[in-house]
Amino acid sequence: MQFTDSHCHLDFSAFDANLSQLLQQCDTNNIHRIIVPAVKPSHWQRVISLTEKITPINITCSLGFHPWFVIQQDINLPKNYDVASQELKLKQAIIDNHSSHQNKIVAIGECGIDICKAKTSTRNEDEYNKNIQLQEAFFEMQLGIAKENNLPVIIHHCQSHPLILALLKQYKLANAGVIHAFSGSYQQAKDYVNLGFKLGIGGTITYPRAKKTIDAVKRLPLSSLLLETDAPSMPPFGTQGSNNSPLNVLAVFQALSVIRDEPATMIAAQIEHNVEELFFS
Repeated sequence: MQFTDSHCHLDFSAFDANLSQLLQQCDTNNIHRIIVPAVKPSHWQRVISLTEKITPINITCSLGFHPWFVIQQDINLPKNYDVASQELKLKQAIIDNHSSHQNKIVAIGECGIDICKAKTSTRNEDEYNKNIQLQEAFFEMQLGIAKENNLPVIIHHCQSHPLILALLKQYKLANAGVIHAFSGSYQQAKDYVNLGFKLGIGGTITYPRAKKTIDAVKRLPLSSLLLETDAPSMPPFGTQGSNNSPLNVLAVFQALSVIRDEPATMIAAQIEHNVEELFFS
């Protein structure tokens, strides 16, 4: 069996000290591929550089604006900052790198809308509303670029399913994408699956309290699921307080194998097919 960590932030400083050793361990454990989503422009070159390294496993990436980055900009917004200028920056990065990194830039993102973070990062209702509007504008911009380049999107969410679903229905992306770190209900999952999206299943399903998400994952088509870690964030149950690792994609797979009725070999093979279908076909 082979495995892909479909969402891991290898470019974060938590991995600087032992990255080569970690990638060798991944190879030893049949984790043959990692997708690294960028969170903001200053990380774009970092993730592209990772795809250029000679490593024992295949590393690919995506470019985008994480909604937390948008929130940071909104708090102390430069006078010359606007969505249009950032759109040009992302479009140029895709032009400069996509053709020369064939099968290395595989998506747009990490993008999305985060209501939870907006609530804790803004001081009043006007500021909150302004921030949500800015997040929506950035998300729409990235959906447009994904559509223009026939790329899938990697979507971050928190209490924002209605806003995200409305925009996905509007843009009708041919290659759809993945709902990263899905932790919702079966009905929410079905809404995304019906639009052609796959769901990133991570450490959440290792927590006994995550009954709603576990129930959804048990009932969904296996063809709609991907494995991910979101390392160094979101460690599995029992490892709270420590940095997560792409090696923990095996712990997520083990938890998924307990939840599902299919044999483990069938689950692994189908999920690898799902990764190929979404990012590499």
